[in-house]
Amino acid sequence: MPGVVICSKNGDVGIREAVEVLRRGGSAIDAVEAGIRPVESNPDDHSVGYSGLPNLLGQVELDSSIMDGRTLATGAVGAIKDYEHPISIARKVMEDLPHVILVGTGAERFAAEMGFEKKDLLTEEARQVYEKLWTEKFPEVYGHRERYLDRMRELVKHAADPEKPNETVNFIARDDRGDIACGVSTSGWAWKYPGRLGDSPIIGAGNYADNRYGAAACTGRGEMAIRAGTARSVVLYLKMGMSLLEAGTEAMKDLHAVVDPYIGSMNIVAMDAGGNHAAFTNSEGATYVFMTTAMKEPEEKPRILVPTPGLTR
Repeated sequence: MPGVVICSKNGDVGIREAVEVLRRGGSAIDAVEAGIRPVESNPDDHSVGYSGLPNLLGQVELDSSIMDGRTLATGAVGAIKDYEHPISIARKVMEDLPHVILVGTGAERFAAEMGFEKKDLLTEEARQVYEKLWTEKFPEVYGHRERYLDRMRELVKHAADPEKPNETVNFIARDDRGDIACGVSTSGWAWKYPGRLGDSPIIGAGNYADNRYGAAACTGRGEMAIRAGTARSVVLYLKMGMSLLEAGTEAMKDLHAVVDPYIGSMNIVAMDAGGNHAAFTNSEGATYVFMTTAMKEPEEKPRILVPTPGLTR
């Protein structure tokens, strides 16, 4: 079977680079990193990397993880500021440290030691979107923790607005040796409380790969994926002998047990050990992108809709 890459819709800007890595004989882990980096640099994407929407204090905090399905090695960074490519820093954590995850100032120190260059991630456009929220909708909230928490449900609804960026990016690749890898990168929940981590840097929640069975990665309301262990669940269901369709559907149904007043969208991209792929969502109209080494251009496909009770869109 030819090499194959799948990703969330916003990964379209990087999927060709990922596939080109596979065409040159590169590994699945190389392809995942190569595919995500252009998304992290895309100023038009306010949900990932450079130009990501900031937290409550106006700071862009990034999360990322990467996993090698051949060895189950993984690396992740969370709440890291001033570095454009957390996916590459996460890979360095995986390869150069005995740890799995670094966060905050520790992750930033490690990035500097590894030679990554600092960069101001808050673009003028993202700053204007941030300031507009506070001045027009929540002027009494900014800088006041108690008021922020009191109004959190309204903030969640605004951040989860389907017209606003809230996607995150995820990639799964399978190379011609049968090795599978996956990666996730995000600027997280817009206007989040400083230091918040979603599912993207949490292995088993937002990201998981195992050559023997397959891989899955998530975007959406990360707290739901953390509580349900969504990415790992897909792979475990594949291990149990379910088809890809059954595994993804069952993992989405697991979310029904999560009692969450801030319930939001959840999206999964998934691949089995043979390179077959699918994607799942609880929001109508969602799509994903795939491309093989035999294709000239990527294709967009609809995700399988598995509604979540209580979600009204």
